[in-house]
This record gives sequence, structure tokens and C-alpha cells, in this order.
Amino acid sequence: MHTVEAGGRIALKNVLFATDFSACSNAALPYALSIARRFGATLHSAYVKPTDAEIFFASPESWPAVAEEDDRRDQARIEELEKHLQQIPHDMLTPRGKVADALVRIIAEQDIDLLVLGTHGRAGLGKLFLGSVAEEIFRRAACPVFSVGPHVSRKPEGEDRFQHIVFATDFSEDSLAALPYAVSLAEDDQAHLALLHVVEHPAAGIVDLDEVKAVQMRRLQELLPTEAASWCHAECMLEFGRQFAPAAERILEVARNRAADLIVLGVRSAHGKLGLITHLASTTAQILTQAGCPVLTVRRGRVQ
Repeated sequence: MHTVEAGGRIALKNVLFATDFSACSNAALPYALSIARRFGATLHSAYVKPTDAEIFFASPESWPAVAEEDDRRDQARIEELEKHLQQIPHDMLTPRGKVADALVRIIAEQDIDLLVLGTHGRAGLGKLFLGSVAEEIFRRAACPVFSVGPHVSRKPEGEDRFQHIVFATDFSEDSLAALPYAVSLAEDDQAHLALLHVVEHPAAGIVDLDEVKAVQMRRLQELLPTEAASWCHAECMLEFGRQFAPAAERILEVARNRAADLIVLGVRSAHGKLGLITHLASTTAQILTQAGCPVLTVRRGRVQ
């Protein structure tokens, strides 16, 4: 899987749209269609059916009726979805099983370059997409994830282009894994690209604040390709968060002020069942569920 080619340009051949036919899932469909058209990709749509054990959780007397009704409802939804998929290469996948297991299998078998899904803003620890299932999806997905949250109101049409992209980084290797995606999209779209670093605790032990600002700005500027000025309007932004306020709040504020139509983040690699859940419950989860634009997350070590 090589979603960023050697020349630094994004190449998407297979896009996966994951749906449970809910309103939050449906909100991501126009973006999945737009991305597939733009990159000439095949759009694989996946609805993971519940297991027999989940269906038969009802009383034994109702098993046949429940299964038959579910099949009718699912078929109607699938037929409605396929109306939107005409005119582009596509297929509809309806595996049965656990959602995360099925999606991970599809990503591997279909050589998926990008997963597109909708997220919702339920309260609690990292409650995204299909509830607690989403933490496992983000933890295990071997490709970048394009998320459309509950506060995204704009819908793309045709081969939509991004105009204002915000790339937020803390200079860690994890966060910088997403930089090639931000740069490539900005180059392709001739977009405004803002490279943002938020200093969370600016007053802690800092003697010469001006020097710190200068050093951090140089670090941001060094991230930009030397030829960037010829194909996009790029700016480096050093922001200072309010005392005790999470960096996510400042990132969201900057994205709103810049009328961003995409936020790009490199997310921390996770090991173990709770690794990514802990991270998603903080900066990334807050951005995913509160952003007014889609969020592209890239995890280091998964794709190059």
C-alpha cells in the first residue's frame, strides 16, 4: 500500500466507505464519492451485518421474523446506496461479523488506500462512529482515515477541491507522518496551507520567549518544501494555548478562523488494546468530533 508515491503525490486506487446507514455515516458518503471521482479510484462500500448471535439475542420465537425483516431492511438500504455509486467503479461488500474485524480484513484484501467514515460526538471515552467500536477501527486500520464529524455541514460536489488546509504538528515523528499528505493535497489543489504548532504551556520555564518563538517558527518553515511558494500560499503559525486548555481547542479555533475545509493530523501509534483509546480521548478525539470540516488522520508506520 503506497498512498504517497515516491514523488510526493497522493495516489489513491482503492477507497473504502464504511457505513451503518446512520445519519452520521451518510454524511461521509458525498466525500467518499468526491474523493473516488477525483483520484479515479474504485469505491468499496462496506456494511457489516450483525452476527447470528446478535440477531438471535431476541426470543427464539421471533428469530425467523427478525432475520427476514433485517434482510429486507438491509437490501433496501443497499439498493438506495448503490444509486449513488453509479458512474464510478464500485462494489458493495456486506460481510457478517464484528465491525472492526471485517473492515481490517477488507482493507488488507482490497489493498485499501483510504478509509472514509462518519463520526459522531457522543459523550464518553472516545465514542466515535459506531460507538466504542471506532477506537478499534482507528487502532487497527492499516491506512489513513478520512473522518467526517457531526459538525461538518458543507457537502462536496463532483471532484471537490480543498482551499484551506490546516496541518497541526507537535514536531514528533508521529505527527510528521501526515505532512506529505497535507503538502501533496495543497500542491494538487493550489490551496492555502497553514502549518500550525501549538505551545501548550508557554510560561513553564521559558526565559527568553522571543527566542523560543523564533526557534519554533524556523522549525515550521523548515518543514515546507523549498518550491512550495510556487504552487500554494503557505504560512507557518505558532500559537500559544490558554493556560490549562488542551491544544485541541486552539487547533479547532485556528481552523474555524481560517475557514479550513480540511485538518490533517499525524496520530500516535498505539500498542495494546487501550493505547489509541487513551489518545483518542484527548486531542485527536476532540478534533474529530468537534471540527467543522473533515479530518484526515495518518498513523506512522502504517503507510509510506
